[in-house]
Amino acid sequence: MHKALSRSKIERLSVSTYTVPTETEEADGTFIWSKTTMVLVEVTADDRVGLGYTYADRAAAVLIGDTLRSEVLGSDPVNVTAIWAGMCRLVRNLGNAGLTAMAISAVDVALWDLKARLLELPLVSLLGQLRGALPIYGSGGFCNYSNEQLAEQLGGWVKAGIPRVKMKIGRDATADISRVQAARDAIGPETELFVDANGAYTVKEALAQAERFTAEARVSWFEEPVSSDDLAGLALLRERVPAGMEVAAGEYGFELGYFRRMLEAGAVDVLQADVTRCRGITGILQVAALCDAFHVPLSAHCAPSLHVHPGCAASRLRHAEYFFDHVRIERLFFEGVPEPKNGGLHPDLTQPGLGLTLKRPDAERYRQD
Repeated sequence: MHKALSRSKIERLSVSTYTVPTETEEADGTFIWSKTTMVLVEVTADDRVGLGYTYADRAAAVLIGDTLRSEVLGSDPVNVTAIWAGMCRLVRNLGNAGLTAMAISAVDVALWDLKARLLELPLVSLLGQLRGALPIYGSGGFCNYSNEQLAEQLGGWVKAGIPRVKMKIGRDATADISRVQAARDAIGPETELFVDANGAYTVKEALAQAERFTAEARVSWFEEPVSSDDLAGLALLRERVPAGMEVAAGEYGFELGYFRRMLEAGAVDVLQADVTRCRGITGILQVAALCDAFHVPLSAHCAPSLHVHPGCAASRLRHAEYFFDHVRIERLFFEGVPEPKNGGLHPDLTQPGLGLTLKRPDAERYRQD
C-alpha cells in the first residue's frame, strides 16, 4: 500500500448549501422551477481535499452533517466502498431512496475524489479508463421557451459541435408538434433530436406523439413518455414506437433494485442514471455493471462535470446529458470544468481526482447555510 495512504485517516467533513436562481423560469412537462440548490461536500485527509455534490434540497446537508459524518470521520480513505456500505446501513430506518440516496451520493463522490487525489491520479485512471472522451447531448429547450428561444439554444449547441440535442415537451400536446418541428428546422437534418416528456403523457397520447415526432421531425429518443413508475406502460411503448426511436428512463433511480426492475420489465432501450442520485460513483458503477448484464446501454443524467470520469470508465455508457442549468452552475462554481470538444467531454489527465477546484468567493455569494 502507498505509504501515505497507509497512515491516512479522514480528518474532516464539511458540508455547505448553495442556491442559484435560474436565468429565467424553467418548465418541463410536469414541473416549474426558478432556482437550483447544490449541496457540496468536502472531505479532508493528509491536507488533501476531495469534493462532491448533489443537486438536492438543503435537508440533504442536514442528513450529511448529523448522520453520515460519523461513518466518514476517522475512516481509511482507501476503503471508499466500505464507507459507502456503512452510510447505506446508517439510513436503513430512513429509507434508501430520495434525500438519503442523494446525501450519500455527494459524500461518495467526495470520497472517490479524495482517494484519487491522495494517489495523485486522475479519477478515470483509478477507475480504469475505457474511452478518451464522453459523448454528450445538449439539453434544455424548456417548455416555457418561445420557438425563437428554443431555436437559439439548440442551434447554439450544434454550432458548438454537439451532434445531438434534447428539448422538453409535455405541457401541450398540440403545441409540442410545432415546437419539435421548430427545433428540427433550427438544428438541421443531421443532428439527432431527443425529446423528454418527464412523464406528462398517457400511454395513448405518447404513442400518437411518437408517431408524429418520428414522421415529421425524425425524433430518435423519447425520454419518460409516461411516468417512470409505469413500467408496463414504458414497455408497451418501447415495443410500439416507430423504428428508429428509443425509449429512455431511469433518472429517478436511487438504488440498484429500481434499475433492475426497470430492466427486467423490458421498459427501456436505454437506461439513465444520475451520479448525484444513485448513491454516487460507487452506485453508478453498480448500475453500469447491471447494464452489462442486461446488454442495455447507459446514459448519464445531468451534472456533466461529475459524469466525465466514471462515464469514461463504464463500458456501456453511450452519452451524458449536457444540461443547461447544471453547466451554468458548474462553470460558476468550479475551475477545471470540462468544455465540449468534438461533441464530447474529455477528462483532464493532468489533474488528480475529478480535476475540479471550488471557486470559493464566487460560490459564497449563493451560500444558504
